[in-house]
Amino acid sequence: MKIETVKTFVVDAYRANYVFVKIITDDGTYGVGEGTVEHREQAVAHAIGEFEPLLLGRDPFATDAIVELLSRDSYWRTGVVIRSAIAAIEAALLDLKGKSLGVPVYELLGGKQRDRVPVYGNAWFAGARTAEDFAEKARNIVAQGWRALKWDPFGQNYLRLERTERMRAIGIVEAVRDAVGPDVELMIEGHGRFDVSTAISVAKDLAPFRPYWFEEPIPPESIPALADVRSKSPVPIAAGERYYEIQRFQELIAAHAVDYVQPDVSHVGGLAEARRIAAIAHAQYLPICPHNPLGPIANAMTLHVAASTPNFAWLETMVSDVSWRSEIVREHVVIRDGHMVIPTAPGLGIDINEDACAEYPPKPYLLRHYNGSLTNIRPAASVPFYQTA
Repeated sequence: MKIETVKTFVVDAYRANYVFVKIITDDGTYGVGEGTVEHREQAVAHAIGEFEPLLLGRDPFATDAIVELLSRDSYWRTGVVIRSAIAAIEAALLDLKGKSLGVPVYELLGGKQRDRVPVYGNAWFAGARTAEDFAEKARNIVAQGWRALKWDPFGQNYLRLERTERMRAIGIVEAVRDAVGPDVELMIEGHGRFDVSTAISVAKDLAPFRPYWFEEPIPPESIPALADVRSKSPVPIAAGERYYEIQRFQELIAAHAVDYVQPDVSHVGGLAEARRIAAIAHAQYLPICPHNPLGPIANAMTLHVAASTPNFAWLETMVSDVSWRSEIVREHVVIRDGHMVIPTAPGLGIDINEDACAEYPPKPYLLRHYNGSLTNIRPAASVPFYQTA
């Protein structure tokens, strides 16, 4: 069995464009992966295409050797585009291997340690503007069975937060806490927007509402600065989605800069690398809670890491997606009692419809965090992509 064909698909998904890869062997066996990077989707697709000559003719089962080859021969080795392209390729190879052997991918990663994983919802707030809007949407989604919610209440602010904007943001958090009661976990997202002094001050303002964590309170470049924030924050700190190398996670953990480690499986170079990062965290008894707001195959990739990793704590997931998701992929996602069920089908347990992907060509999307459209994260016609029973 040898790799014969590599295909990429860039598909409109409203918030961003999904980047899928399909790797096909000479006997027709294939696997799929995802390397979506918001606002850099075409760059990832192009990087996958540039890796194709290194893949053709190789044994698809030699996943670790292929990942090492791609990393070495990319020369630049790192960065979100290269690492995400490698992640997509590795996932497709593992999917192919799992299907060939008739086992789920988690069996290739050491076996299943759990049957389900707790989830927290993102994008439940789509379209909200006022504290009342957020409270109503939170109340409605909790009534559907969700037990943990994440969102960014900070509007379009960057680095500093004027008093009126601070009171507005804290008022939103207070309104949501009042709406959902004391038993629902609230994760507060910062999107790396504050300077150190503002982040510390905001963390103190958030503390009375018992958030589970304060995520990415400052920009990601300075780990010592994040450690400074954590040392003074009364709220646990989560971070990691904008680190792509295992060495950065080593530094993050060694600096005691986080309470929750958040690698993105589709950005750090794949499932095996995510588990190596998790092992470093586990050595210091830190949980991992991967960043996972991207597409359907990335969700499947992360679920298999969740199944096989001892210190996996929380899975991020969107509460809805574009209505055409069910056209472009075949998946079976089940969320029950606040947990997503680990799939048991061979491979990743997901497939793509090539013709349907072509029906939704990519569109350009800009970052929404600082232009006043932060909550426009889903179209009005978005629908759940999961079953509840």
